[in-house]
Amino acid sequence: MNIYFKEVLNAHTAIENWLGKGTGALQDVLGRFSPRFSMITPTGNCLDHEALSRLFTAQRHGRPGLVIHIDSMILLEEWPHGALVKYREHQHSSQTGTTVRWSTVAFVMENGGPLWRHLHETWACS
Repeated sequence: MNIYFKEVLNAHTAIENWLGKGTGALQDVLGRFSPRFSMITPTGNCLDHEALSRLFTAQRHGRPGLVIHIDSMILLEEWPHGALVKYREHQHSSQTGTTVRWSTVAFVMENGGPLWRHLHETWACS
């Protein structure tokens, strides 16, 4: 499997464990993101690495029972030091029901592995 696809899956497993079970180390989640990370959420808010850090720090076990499923991964572009990947993310918890979003992530290769540099999420139409 492509290194970037593996990172998408592994990151969401770490996020699911952190938010849904309250397990794992915060660094296992935050260490995946470049210090220059930026994000546009499905609601149009913009986050940087500091805001993402505050969010994850405050939300440990904040979504009990969260299950995340990733599908439809496509490598849109790859270059020597990064890639652009599109995927669909299904999230389910008893508190929020099921949400589906399309995401596009720009990866950069740093310190021998892919780091999330930019993420753009959009709600999927039902």
